[in-house]
Amino acid sequence: MNGASRIVAVLGPTNTGKTHYAIERMLGHRTGVIGLPLRLLAREVYDKIVAIRGPSVVALVTGEERIVPPRTQYWVCTVEAMPEGMGTDFVAIDEIQLCADPERGHVFTDRLLRMRGTHETLFLGADTMRGPIAALVPQAQFARRERMSQLVYTGSRKISRMPPRSAIVGFSVENVYAIAELLRRQKGGAAVVMGALSPRTRNAQVELYQNGEVDYLVATDAIGMGLNLDVNHVAFSSLSKFDGRRMRPLAPNELAQIAGRAGRGMSDGTFGVTGEASPLDEGVAQAIMDSRFTPMKKLNWRNAALRFGSVDALIDSLEASPDNEHLVKARPADDLNALKSLAQVPEVAARASDGPSIRLLWDVCRIPDFRGISHAEHASLLESIFGHLHERGTIPEDFLARQIRRIDRTDGDIDALSKRLAYIRTWTYVAQRNGWVRDESHWRAETRAVEDRVSDALHERLTQRFVDRRTSVLLRRLKQKEALLAEVNDKGEVTVEGEFVGRLEGFRFIPDKSAQGTEAKALKSASLQALAPQFHLRADRFYNAPDTEIDFTDQGGLMWGEYAVGKLVAGAEPLKPMVEVFVDEAAGPEVEQKVQRRLQHFIDRKIAALFEPLLNLSRDEELTGLAKGFAFRMVEALGILPRAGVAQEVKDLDQDARGALRKHGIRFGQFTIFMPLLLKPAPTRLRLVLWALANGLQEFPEAPPPGLVTVPVAKGAPEGYDTMCGYRNAGERSIRIDMLERLADMLRAEDSRGGFEAKADMLSITGMTLEQFADLMQGLGYKAERGERTKIKPAQPTEQPPAATAEAQAETAEAPAETAEAEAQSDVAVATEAPAEATAADPAWDEPEVEVFYTFTWGRQANRGPRGDQRQGRGKPGGKPRDGRGKPQGKKGGKPQGAKTFSSRPPKKEKAIDPDNPFAAALMGLKDGN
Repeated sequence: MNGASRIVAVLGPTNTGKTHYAIERMLGHRTGVIGLPLRLLAREVYDKIVAIRGPSVVALVTGEERIVPPRTQYWVCTVEAMPEGMGTDFVAIDEIQLCADPERGHVFTDRLLRMRGTHETLFLGADTMRGPIAALVPQAQFARRERMSQLVYTGSRKISRMPPRSAIVGFSVENVYAIAELLRRQKGGAAVVMGALSPRTRNAQVELYQNGEVDYLVATDAIGMGLNLDVNHVAFSSLSKFDGRRMRPLAPNELAQIAGRAGRGMSDGTFGVTGEASPLDEGVAQAIMDSRFTPMKKLNWRNAALRFGSVDALIDSLEASPDNEHLVKARPADDLNALKSLAQVPEVAARASDGPSIRLLWDVCRIPDFRGISHAEHASLLESIFGHLHERGTIPEDFLARQIRRIDRTDGDIDALSKRLAYIRTWTYVAQRNGWVRDESHWRAETRAVEDRVSDALHERLTQRFVDRRTSVLLRRLKQKEALLAEVNDKGEVTVEGEFVGRLEGFRFIPDKSAQGTEAKALKSASLQALAPQFHLRADRFYNAPDTEIDFTDQGGLMWGEYAVGKLVAGAEPLKPMVEVFVDEAAGPEVEQKVQRRLQHFIDRKIAALFEPLLNLSRDEELTGLAKGFAFRMVEALGILPRAGVAQEVKDLDQDARGALRKHGIRFGQFTIFMPLLLKPAPTRLRLVLWALANGLQEFPEAPPPGLVTVPVAKGAPEGYDTMCGYRNAGERSIRIDMLERLADMLRAEDSRGGFEAKADMLSITGMTLEQFADLMQGLGYKAERGERTKIKPAQPTEQPPAATAEAQAETAEAPAETAEAEAQSDVAVATEAPAEATAADPAWDEPEVEVFYTFTWGRQANRGPRGDQRQGRGKPGGKPRDGRGKPQGKKGGKPQGAKTFSSRPPKKEKAIDPDNPFAAALMGLKDGN
């Protein structure tokens, strides 16, 4: 080394122009080399020097990139890739404070101790390095440079309030992506810069930021390593990072290195925190502003005098301890860990038997673990590469081609492309090593081309995911108060400046769901400007639309085609609901009134059509007295009244009143008074909506599927729901009220006091199994006693009884027709009642066959039974038994005792017997008997 060589440590905070000064000094010499901490920064400096001196004299050497022209004078390298022993006039090491880095510090320390220019050597970095440099390099001179602009702490600030031209710093990929996604939704997007990106991807992302397409940058601490960006504010989303072994808080000098990216040249900058990061301690914040930090005392060191006599000797030399108090042994790096792992592999140990082989093994172990999958997988890959190089001298081209071919794909998401980029970096590094591949120029070009393709695809995915060009344009135009061009097509799709922003659904603008916060406000404000004329055109078309285009939902919504345009609300009467419309305020009152009138016309006509019998009943002026009052009750109940609730009113109606009501289709059933026409599916669906509105329900229950005779009882349904559906709850199932009346007709012929069994017709009309029928009967008030008996075998096969009796069939004119599903249920029920007979060939033919049966008796007290009420003696414990006609019988074995009547008044005129009374036949029998 020339004794006149000058060594200078240029120290100071960020934004002092240290790197720019080093470039000027290097270009003042004939040859020079500069070592930089990042591949990204090396590419940036390379591009600057090429712009000044041209590409023919400038080399770029990193682990994955090697551009070396024949007439190279200036070498731009990453610190790890700096060539040794070249004897250049000038040497510079940037960010020299990284000597204290636990991962890479030993490399920087080695350059500090051993790398020199023949005429000039510069060490560039933080002022905290003054002590160690003075101790380790006594001949070094010091030059302090002051920051060219002020750096001010502004405290904590939400991301939504982050000023433009800000960089938000995260310390993990997940954190960076989450912040970028938030900025996309609220601010229109962000560029993403991470150390793992290729220079091509990083430059493309930075270009988005630098040209103003986005105002925000999300980055890892990679931006702290000298990357020159137009940043006004730096915000930390976290104050701790994972250093490869553990989470640790960032030291003040590390925070300052990153915060110093704010403010370039003479422009002042600010820094602060955001997200979950707690505000900085006042002392720390002031230290960063004043660039006052605790001086470094120990630098990481690893022995550079390696011994290659054996693998163990190499490991021992790498693990040697320093003999200087300012140096501390570096923790084992990835390359040393890989060497130790491979040394345990017998085949590798056998191959590494001499100096050249051991040197080759060490060179292979120094391949960085770009993939970061696991230590074992990385070691396995290195073992394969070492085997090929030791056996053949080069890596086989077919093997290399297969590895690259698997990576050469541009499909997939950001994570998939990032992994491929990490994988190709391994083979790019391998191709850059002299002598490792047969056709170096081909494989270097091939790996570079694949890296470029994957890099471009990654940039595209990052932009797609984290940059919303639409919002960026809108926010910029609104900020500049420019008029926005908005359009609405015939499908209701709204575009602003050619970008889709939402759609017009009915009479409401629905912004694009991906828009939130500031973006959503901007979209809505811009879109509504174009919608005023469209609202009026739509209102005219809607007002003239036929009723077939409008419908109501089970929840009371009003639909125009597929769009909700309003909803029903309770009116003064159940049959007179009101309408609330869904119309944007921007449409104006005229549009709102027109939509409201059309919807009110629709629902009024719908009620008039489906409830015509009920409305005719309410308008019948010939009804008087009790009949008029009962008609009011029917209208109020929407056409269905449980008889038990109006028993007295029914009793008070004379035959003329009943006849007048029957003319309107009212049927006086044993369990329910109803209008059969209103049991059809369409009136039932609307009745439930009107009933739910009148009762103020928050959630409207839906009607059962149409056509079923019985349905499961709806658990938790509001009281009266089964009645409004046209059903009656009985046990675990509800039975349709018209079919229940048919069942009641059958039950009248049975002896409900002495007990009876279910007939096939009963099971048939209900569509139930015997067990289900028993539960139904108990729900109706009967007792069901289960029994078993030996089945009497028929002398010969008999035909299955018909599915329904003539009596039930005669009822169909008054009740809705049953569906095929109900008939199928009936067949199942009958089959359950009477199992198939065994054939003669069946070995069990001679064994007694047991069948289950139920005996039903009336079980309620002081209630009307299926054949009468208390006056007829049903269900009254201790009452006298009655004969089949309902007359009282004497004691067992005695003669029937007639009742004697004495009266001093003339006999009353008998009240006419109601022919609809379920006990009319019995009463007529009594009358005839007298």
